[in-house]
Amino acid sequence: MTYTWPTTTHPSYAVACTTCHALGSSVPPFRLVCLDAPPPTRSAAGKDNTVRMIRFARTVTAAALTTALALMAGCGGSDSDAEAGDDGKALKKVTYLTSFGSFGRDAYAWVAKDKGFFEEAGFDVRIRPGQGTGGVIPAVVSGQAQFGPIDLTGGLLHMGNGQSKGFVAVAAIQQHTMAAIATTEGNGIATPKDLEGKRLADTPGSVVRNLFPTYARLAGVDADKVTWVNGEAQTLMGTLAGGSVDGIGQFVVGKPTIEAVTKKKAVLLPYSDVIPDLYGNVLITSKKIAEQDPQMVRRFTAALLKGLEYSLAHSKEASEILRRHVDTTNPGAAAAELELMAAYVTPKDGSVTTIGTLDSGRVARGIRILEDAGALPKELTPEQIIDFGLVPKA
Repeated sequence: MTYTWPTTTHPSYAVACTTCHALGSSVPPFRLVCLDAPPPTRSAAGKDNTVRMIRFARTVTAAALTTALALMAGCGGSDSDAEAGDDGKALKKVTYLTSFGSFGRDAYAWVAKDKGFFEEAGFDVRIRPGQGTGGVIPAVVSGQAQFGPIDLTGGLLHMGNGQSKGFVAVAAIQQHTMAAIATTEGNGIATPKDLEGKRLADTPGSVVRNLFPTYARLAGVDADKVTWVNGEAQTLMGTLAGGSVDGIGQFVVGKPTIEAVTKKKAVLLPYSDVIPDLYGNVLITSKKIAEQDPQMVRRFTAALLKGLEYSLAHSKEASEILRRHVDTTNPGAAAAELELMAAYVTPKDGSVTTIGTLDSGRVARGIRILEDAGALPKELTPEQIIDFGLVPKA
């Protein structure tokens, strides 16, 4: 709904509900006389008429303003009004950031929206592409978004380095880290040691880039001999295809998309080969929301994980849903990403039976690995980054 209030010095102010007139209403706009304007010069004989005119103007103004405000109240709602679900209840508006761009690995959020899982839980969700851990965390902490996935290790590094402490993890997306260095055949990279002297690209805040010094140290690589350049989540694969870099930071599930974009066989160096026992992505929200509305967090988490579970069971349908929302989607590559991700969400060894669970002991072991590598101060605990009261129970 839009209202127009001209602000020149002495106009006859116009008040009209453009929503009504846009719909073809027969209600005319109202003209309000400006009472601050000096009355026109009159002769003594016309003085009484002038006074009566001013009094009449005041009366019309008051009546018109009352009627106009009543019409405004009766017109359609503003953009800030909550929408109603199928049961007539208002839906809570939420902004959700993906982990990294709009690839198949993040399709589950659009599936949860398309299948009505979010609406059933009472949410009207706006999905926006994230730019990795370093982009999602500040957006959630500042309130620009309410939820988003980050790599748990990346979150630990942010918290340990004092960059941000205003967020908490409330569910696991992947039970093992998917962080990796990705390249293609012909770039001379087959082992971690081959990275020396090479040029890599990634977003500045990505976990692959931030965790690289620890990975390099444990893999016997001189990190100072590796050059990093900045890139954007959605264009990294194109940068690799263009040949301006030798490799990119990527998740292992990105292999099908890399091959579709570069037309070459992908080569990946998974961090999990060198740094075991690290979780992958986790869903985060702000500490403020977790403390003030835990039930809302539980409802949102359950709806998102329902979308995740459905996507893994119906990867082709999920990829088509993603394509409807993101027209640059390659459905085949998106489905293949989901199929690869399934083993990280529900490991084949049967160690996890409920999607979304987090184990305090495992998180503590991961923290110790990072502490021993000098990447974290020796003071972090799992409870500082995870609200186990909100995490799904096994």
